[in-house]
Amino acid sequence: MTNHFIDMKNADVIVIMGSNFAENHPVGFQWVMEAVEKNNALLIHVDPRFTRTSAVAHKHVPMRSGSDIAFLGGMINHLLAGGKIDRDYVANYTNAPFIISDKYAFNEGVFSGLDAEKRSYNPESWQYEKGPDGKPKLDPTLKHPRSVFQLLKAHYSRYDIETVVKITGTRKEDVLFVYDAMASTSVPDRSGFFAYAMGWTQHSNGVQHIRTAAMIQLLLGNMGVPGGGINALRGHANVQGATDLAVLFHDLPGYLGLPAQGAHANLKEYLDKGPKAGFWVNRPAFVVSLLKAWYGDAARKENDFCFDYLPKSKGEHSFQQAFNVMAQGKIKGAVCLGQNPMGAGPNAGQMFAGLSKLDWLVSVDFFVNETAEFWKSNPTGGLGHKADPAAIKAEVFVFPAATVVEKSGSFTNSGRWIQWHEQGSKSPGDAKTDAVFTIRLGRELKKLYAGSAEKKDRPILDMTWDYGEKEEEIPARVLKEINGYAVKDVLKDGKAVVKAGEQLPSFIFMRDDGSTAGGCWIYTGVFAKENKAASRKADKPGEGIGSNLGWSFAWPANRRILYNRASADLSGKPRSDRKKVIWWDAGAVNPDGKKGKWAGLDVPDFGATMAPDAKPSDKGLFVGIGGMHPFIMNPEGRGRLFAAALKDGPFPEHYEPVETPVDNVLSKQKSSPVAKIYKSDKNPIGTPDKYPYVLTTYRLTEHHLAGAMTRNLPWLAELMPNLFFEISKELASELGIKPGEMCTISSARGAIKAQACVTDRLKPMTIAGRKVHEIGLPWHWGFKGIAVGDVANTLVASVGDPNVFIQESKALLCDVKKGG
Repeated sequence: MTNHFIDMKNADVIVIMGSNFAENHPVGFQWVMEAVEKNNALLIHVDPRFTRTSAVAHKHVPMRSGSDIAFLGGMINHLLAGGKIDRDYVANYTNAPFIISDKYAFNEGVFSGLDAEKRSYNPESWQYEKGPDGKPKLDPTLKHPRSVFQLLKAHYSRYDIETVVKITGTRKEDVLFVYDAMASTSVPDRSGFFAYAMGWTQHSNGVQHIRTAAMIQLLLGNMGVPGGGINALRGHANVQGATDLAVLFHDLPGYLGLPAQGAHANLKEYLDKGPKAGFWVNRPAFVVSLLKAWYGDAARKENDFCFDYLPKSKGEHSFQQAFNVMAQGKIKGAVCLGQNPMGAGPNAGQMFAGLSKLDWLVSVDFFVNETAEFWKSNPTGGLGHKADPAAIKAEVFVFPAATVVEKSGSFTNSGRWIQWHEQGSKSPGDAKTDAVFTIRLGRELKKLYAGSAEKKDRPILDMTWDYGEKEEEIPARVLKEINGYAVKDVLKDGKAVVKAGEQLPSFIFMRDDGSTAGGCWIYTGVFAKENKAASRKADKPGEGIGSNLGWSFAWPANRRILYNRASADLSGKPRSDRKKVIWWDAGAVNPDGKKGKWAGLDVPDFGATMAPDAKPSDKGLFVGIGGMHPFIMNPEGRGRLFAAALKDGPFPEHYEPVETPVDNVLSKQKSSPVAKIYKSDKNPIGTPDKYPYVLTTYRLTEHHLAGAMTRNLPWLAELMPNLFFEISKELASELGIKPGEMCTISSARGAIKAQACVTDRLKPMTIAGRKVHEIGLPWHWGFKGIAVGDVANTLVASVGDPNVFIQESKALLCDVKKGG
């Protein structure tokens, strides 16, 4: 999130889209209801299904799954055409005035630079046009035909209200209701936010869903203000923390980016190819500190701080690609630590094919799950066949894991708050925490490689791995390393500002000379003199805007609202007294005796003493950033309405899902030309002549993810015992399906059985003159546990977004037949 849960109470308009907030995040939803009840906020739910979120919303707006960008693109057109934007904010705080290269083009759903055969873009033509000084050209009037602002208007002029209705199936009056509601926040004293979850991300253009909403918030001036922002509702506890600490294949902790083979031969090449302006110019200090944390005394300047030890990316190493390669026999072993691919992974047939080719598999979990017993004959597995144990060579090792209440540690929630929890009880038998399992594994590897003189073994032998012998002390010691510490005295102007051995109080003290170590720069400050993640000092009732700066620690630097410099005008005054966050206090005296600093109700996401009229400098922490540039992580210091860094275009464009029952109303390009489609005999793509209905997947309050945790608990299993699917009364009548009847749902990948829930919560829609039916399917079931059922992900294709490779499980094609 750019903001946080408690801040939601400050909103005037709330649009929940791509999320069933009330059911999937019921505790966080209290702040939405506080906004409604105490701030008179308008709550809108845009979703194909009528859910518990819809039930408490002022307005439920149904739309077809996979048409979100058309809906949001129409909002951009509505705001621009009607002049319903915060023009000062747009002109001063976004890249709207920047002029784009004359080589840029867009035609019939395709941007310039497409290599259709490789299914990829060359973004060279998407860059800013530069002047003789090498700096981007700007037009402050926003009138230049190639300014971002004019290109934006032209691109989304195609998204008129009639076109949006044809694509989404939403009624015209409902579309306009949402557009006008958000338009009301274009004035500084009102704000609104979008809340989203998997309903936006799990598409072949999922990243662009979020981009479109971010662009709307920039146009409205809703970034950096209370009650604004783009608020991601993470899929389960600590997804944010896992992402921060680089569980994803393409990153190093703190979003530093994984080195690439061929492009980064050494540390200098890796660092030199980083940004030359914006706060990311400090990346060398963060990278070297990370290497010192991982490799300790072995990491020295003369050996590139062990940069060679880091794995170098050869391209895509995503979850889906891993199982694709696994099925080809190229991966010998896998460790599933709190992971259940046979239930949770897209295209269960592909998951099965991959696991079947392994030599060995380790499953670490609370219960024996579907992955641990994928090799058994399981006629309820939904794979369309029985597994043959004799044909599967994988040797499976199962380790019992401790539950969350049986260990201490931290969660980083969706709002970036790192919150510590203590151990509640001891784990039974041989069950161990994930940390203990990992640390013991590391120790055993070190023993196995001890005495080796081979260069390839040095990364294991040289890694720092001293987390103590007492298991209960491990989590705190790990967090201290993540926070960072001084290896030597940290100097500033010749004086020691942090002494050797001390914890770092802030990432501004990190250095690129090897004098500091830290596992994740954005977490620096969480464990300086004390564990701030364990702090529980809440604001007094009615005090402030809900920042609660004494409660836990939010990255970075305990900031609760990112980009909060944008809440003030160019002179540093709050743009609205009602929505103020920080402001420039010219009379405040700093420790060095100089006057002027940013003050307010949150930690400034800016240079604390950088005056509003400060000119950009080529030195210091904020190279190229002036006092009027709120978006400090971008080299231009502005929010991007046009972004050349994405793989599928600088502007979000509506494309149909890879599987769709209709043509693209907007262009000849039906689906994204660069969507990732994995080639496999387990991954045929369905067509509407055989699979005429749209299917979307979702979650329930009563179960969690693939269900291993909840389907083994008697109370929860009793609440939701059986796999079911939602079907409209109209479609059920057409197919002769009665409530509770067992049916077969099939896709091009396979078939499953589920009970019919005939309901008014889903209704057919008219898409481009054609009636389209959609069914809804929860995906929590599997063949292990108390409550069992077929694996819903059997139906999902191996298709991915080209930026992050997440699967497209929110819009696919299926057929439904009575009987199972």
